[in-house]
Amino acid sequence: MEPMGDVLHLLVILSLLEKGNAKVGHFKAAGATAPGDIIIGGLFPIHEGVEESPNISAPHEPHCVRFNMVGFTQALAMIHAVESANRSPVLTTLGISLGYRIHDSCSDVTTALRASADFTQDPNTGANTSTCSPPIMAVIGASSSEISIAVARQLNLELIPQISYASTAIILSDKIRFPAFLRTVPSDLYQTRAMVQLLSDSKWTWVGVVTTDGDYGRSALDSFVSQATASGICVAFKEILPNSLTSPDGESAFRQATATLLGNPNVKVVVSFARPIHMMYLYQELRVWGSLLGEKVWVASDSWSSSKEVLGEMDLLDIGHVVGFSFKRGNLAPFHRYLMNLININDVIGNNSFLKEFYSLLNESGDPGFRSSFTVPAEILLNNSDAKVVFSVEMAVSAIAHAVADICSRKDCKTPGTVQPWQVLETLRGSRFELEGKSYSFDQKGDINLGYDVTLWRSVRGVINIHDVVAVYHPINNSFSYTSGNTNNLTDLRDVVSVCSPSCEPGKFKKFAQGQHTCCYECINCTENHYSNNPDMDQCLSCDTKREWSLEGSSGCTHKTLEFFSWQDGFAEVLLALAALGIVLVLLVGALFLHYHQTPVVKAAGGPLSQIILLSLVGSFASAVFFVGQPSSLQCKVRQVLFGLSFTLCVSCILVKSLKILLAFQLNPDRKDVLRRLYQPYAIICLCVALQVLTCTLWLVLQSPREKATVFTTTVLAECDEGSQVAFGVMLCYIAVLALVCFACAFKGRKLPQKYNEARFITFSMLLYLMSWLIFVPVYVTTSGKYLPAVEMVVILISNYGILSCHFFPKCYVILFKKEHNTKSAFMKNVYDYSRKGITDSSSVSEISVSQTEGYRISHPYSISSPSFFMSPPPVEPTAPQNYWSVDQNIQSIDTVTHCTVVDHGVFVTGQLTRPHHLRRSMSL
Repeated sequence: MEPMGDVLHLLVILSLLEKGNAKVGHFKAAGATAPGDIIIGGLFPIHEGVEESPNISAPHEPHCVRFNMVGFTQALAMIHAVESANRSPVLTTLGISLGYRIHDSCSDVTTALRASADFTQDPNTGANTSTCSPPIMAVIGASSSEISIAVARQLNLELIPQISYASTAIILSDKIRFPAFLRTVPSDLYQTRAMVQLLSDSKWTWVGVVTTDGDYGRSALDSFVSQATASGICVAFKEILPNSLTSPDGESAFRQATATLLGNPNVKVVVSFARPIHMMYLYQELRVWGSLLGEKVWVASDSWSSSKEVLGEMDLLDIGHVVGFSFKRGNLAPFHRYLMNLININDVIGNNSFLKEFYSLLNESGDPGFRSSFTVPAEILLNNSDAKVVFSVEMAVSAIAHAVADICSRKDCKTPGTVQPWQVLETLRGSRFELEGKSYSFDQKGDINLGYDVTLWRSVRGVINIHDVVAVYHPINNSFSYTSGNTNNLTDLRDVVSVCSPSCEPGKFKKFAQGQHTCCYECINCTENHYSNNPDMDQCLSCDTKREWSLEGSSGCTHKTLEFFSWQDGFAEVLLALAALGIVLVLLVGALFLHYHQTPVVKAAGGPLSQIILLSLVGSFASAVFFVGQPSSLQCKVRQVLFGLSFTLCVSCILVKSLKILLAFQLNPDRKDVLRRLYQPYAIICLCVALQVLTCTLWLVLQSPREKATVFTTTVLAECDEGSQVAFGVMLCYIAVLALVCFACAFKGRKLPQKYNEARFITFSMLLYLMSWLIFVPVYVTTSGKYLPAVEMVVILISNYGILSCHFFPKCYVILFKKEHNTKSAFMKNVYDYSRKGITDSSSVSEISVSQTEGYRISHPYSISSPSFFMSPPPVEPTAPQNYWSVDQNIQSIDTVTHCTVVDHGVFVTGQLTRPHHLRRSMSL
């Protein structure tokens, strides 16, 4: 329900009084009058209140108390503005003038309503209309929003336009309830918005509010709280002071407000919409409690931002800083000249009871300076004049003057009754007027919004300056512009901290307790993998855990380190150097073997098969390179397949050489014939490699290796997923089976002559390979991380270097440094020495293996019944048949030949020789 119920009730009482012939207009005449063609009313707080009457038996004229110098200068500003308008070309060209009737509201609603009754009725009712005073066409006032609201409801009955120079209540912008109300100041909606913007810019989020009870105070409070809440500013307390200082609960209300202020030490900023007299009493109460408020910042509304009387006997340092919002001000020079010359205008004094009271008060004060100088009253008035209020009053008078001139330019305004108040109201709403060279107009809500001047109170040598404008607020874009030289005045106040809880640093978030203000919270560290990069965040943001991580209380996410077996790794450089060295060595050995391909050593090493083995070793060494660097799908596929196929080819060739040994040691002639027919070296190699190709093909088609990223807490491991672990194991096991076969076959021939002993090297290399891969399997299964590829890389290099060292380096040593051993005679001598040693050591069994000589191969066990064996004709013919063997392209003088075996272009012969002295023994290697 509206707070104006008591006003409506009062209007009913007034109407009843009129019917009882108790005319309210008779109780008090206008305090200042002047004749004119168009009369305008004025309502100013010439006094600060009314004297209370304990017994009210009938309507009576109230007695106003406490002469208000500020209100009196406001009334003088209207008089001066009317006189200036009458002298302006706007009215003089039409030959019309403005008059006025000014009443004292006594800062009281009831008294103001009695005055407004004078504006709405003819005081000379019943008299001759020719002698009647012209009706009121417009009213200027009042100052207080509460009084303006009450008066506006009464003036609405006649649609008399009312222009306030200081009432800022938001409700007055409602044109449905107040169609005749206009004002030359902005609404409190803009003032509270400006205050909230100031608080936001200064990061003051924990504030208190003090206001006077009434329409203005409560309207401003509601507007401020709603806008502050929307901007994240919390109101710690709201203290509403009683409108009447003499009310029974007035003293307790000020005590309560003082206790609240002292009980909230974190509230360093207080926003006040109170009246000046209330702020003065509040400061006095605070002083009684012995509290110095030097650290506080008081944000003053326009109601007291220009009233230094609130300080009383205190200094500005006692209450702190005062930041005031005031209306725009104009040029006071003409008004100041008017006040200086006011004493000489006798006709004004005669028609102005307020001025008479002012002079009488000065005489009663006994001021000797007044009797000797007429400048003293002018100085007093100058000190109590407010530039912003004077400017607002002048704007109101100028608006009415231009509206009247517009009407009177179309009709005769000198004839009474020609012009009606609602016509003036209609013209005021749409017209523009000029003042001090600028053009103004009322908006749709009847307001003139010029923004605000932001003042900062200063005390210099005990003199307080309350008019120091440090910034200007622009309502259009809700921003401040600082005046020249005062840029840092407001920003200096930002060192004042007015918050409920300290600001949460980046890395923390605000945790609100249930039921508390949103400005009161705890600062909690963000959890792992969460962060806050700005102060006072309501929640922490989540890191992208696939790529980022953060510790508890982090202000940002850290990119996870991408780990892989990189080219820059020292271990990788060593392994790559070994792989490169291996390839170079293989190429050098291959070139050497090609150059000496006709020598017995090269043929003993396998001849063409040795080149295939060397080629496969190049591929195996090259596969090690693909284990280094950031893996890709192609790289993951190539490295395993390349190694598997190349090493399978290598072991297959070695297997062929091992099968030769197995064939040579086969004693059963029938089984030997079968094995000899099945022994096809290149077919065996192709078959072995084809099986591995099939395995790798199925692996690539069904579940091929690919790259994958394994996410850890702070790192991302880029590695190869082998796809099918079964296929990977089958590939390795297949090579292992071939190696085992090689090892088994070669193990039987480990005691052959040294120059023909491939079996020993095959045995050692395959054993080295099997041992390294047996170690690799458990290590590979239990190892993880970026060095996992290095494990397989090391095993590959060990296997390659094992084959290279065992199969080729000894041959290279003989070729390069033991050339005398790389001859046919040297090989035959080695066979002879081994044979002679075998005959000497054993009379029953010996083994000879001659591997791949130039034209043929000798490889077969033999038995000799006599311990004597000669490579030349023996001196004595044996008496009994003996088992001899002979190797030659042309076998001569053999009486009985048991069988002859041809292996790889070599001829092996066993036979019973009855006449060995006829045997031509020539070992043509």
